[in-house]
Amino acid sequence: MKIATFNINGIGARLPRLLEWLEETKPDVACLQELKAPDERFPEMEIRAAGYSAIWHGQKSWNGVAILAREGLDLVETQRGLPNDPDPSHSRYIEAAVGGVIVGGLYLPNGNPQPGPKFDYKLAWFEALLERAQTLFASEQPVVLAGDWNVIPTDHKDDIWDARRMADDALSQPESRAAFRRLIHAGWTDAIRAIHPRGPVYTFWDYTMNAWARDAGFRIDHLLLSPAAADRLADAGVDRDTRGKEKASDHAPVWAVLR
Repeated sequence: MKIATFNINGIGARLPRLLEWLEETKPDVACLQELKAPDERFPEMEIRAAGYSAIWHGQKSWNGVAILAREGLDLVETQRGLPNDPDPSHSRYIEAAVGGVIVGGLYLPNGNPQPGPKFDYKLAWFEALLERAQTLFASEQPVVLAGDWNVIPTDHKDDIWDARRMADDALSQPESRAAFRRLIHAGWTDAIRAIHPRGPVYTFWDYTMNAWARDAGFRIDHLLLSPAAADRLADAGVDRDTRGKEKASDHAPVWAVLR
């Protein structure tokens, strides 16, 4: 089973790129973030025509998450929004059982500018996610938490092109990284680093400063696997070419294959 995550950065504007990517790479499950569309504007017909069923949690102009499943796979929603979400008006989490795996699709708050209320909200939302992750971990089922985490795990070149430029950004703060590491220390596996332990693996390149052409990116899109899922991990990677296409999202899709 190939499970992917893709911050689409506006499903209306990027629908042609999304459909193209689905056709080219054929993930079995795809978690989408930043739909930037209310529920009624989700392109269900186009997604179905591409061979996928879908559940989604939309929001006008901002946020929004979805999970797509290839035709033939049962897709059963198990959670919409986080329990104890500090602001349930934001559509940032959706979860489903699909193909014997629990998949949580998430869009963690950016948190900028920091310090301030937006960064406080980021950390509060992270705490709610940690609580949900603990519940899922205790189930001993195969679980994948996939999405745009808005956390650069380290200052190493493996994770970021220029750590100094991002030193004051909410994505690089010690508190953000500490929350992410709590999951790793609790037994969740970072799929990309399990397969590619060393070397730059970026998932985001800003539209400005010629970042894509210079490969001045960083890694904020992650798939974390519970032990039962990590035991089945066969491969993982980033579809970099998708980022280089016309009118692309500023994120590239990230994926993991489970036996």
